[in-house]
Parts: sequence; C-alpha cells; structure tokens
Amino acid sequence: MMLNENYQQIFFKQLFWLLVLLAIFSFVVASFYAQAKPKTKTIHGYSLDGFARTKIKNETIRDLACWVAIDGHKYKFRLPALSESKWYTTNDTRYNYTNFRIWCDYIDFHPEYQNYNRG
Repeated sequence: MMLNENYQQIFFKQLFWLLVLLAIFSFVVASFYAQAKPKTKTIHGYSLDGFARTKIKNETIRDLACWVAIDGHKYKFRLPALSESKWYTTNDTRYNYTNFRIWCDYIDFHPEYQNYNRG
C-alpha cells in the first residue's frame, strides 16, 4: 500500500513539472510570434465629399513594404520608419472601411518593394 502512494506522488510531481515546462514553452513561442509582425496603426475616415479613405501609420523603426487594396485595385508602396502613408480614397460613396484590405511587412523580406514609391 505504501509503495503505491509513493508512485502516485512521483507521478504527480512529474506531471506538475511537465505542465510547468509546457506553459513556459508556449509562452516563449507566443511571444516570438507576437514580435514577428510589424506594429502599424490603420486610420480610417471620410473625405469632405463623403468618400471612405484610409492610411497606415508605421510605428516601428524599420521600413515596411505595404499595400492597400480597394475593390480589387492594389496600391503598393514603401512606408518609411515612424511615418504615415498618404490617404487612399475610394471612388464611390457606397464603400466603407470594410472594403479596404491592408497588408504590411518588413521590407527586408520583400526587397522588390524598394522600387515602389513612398506611401
């Protein structure tokens, strides 16, 4: 009877440490992926004529490769560090902020964006 209780204690200690290691590992992996995306801020608004518009603010210290798509038309550009893009405006008042598709990544991973204009 005593031998069985010792095995249970050993089992629960090993299970406890396994769960602790799993929690630490998942925290490390999650923090790695959280830092993988560049920090940007998307600003939506409307022009004085009532057209939806958007711009992107780069909150990192590195240049970004970005595009803004409005109803299938894609505008590619470079976004310098700590700056904002120009306003990208729709051509129809029926569009709103949900019709924009926005993507940004570090320009080091997409060198072809060096040839595009600044946003």
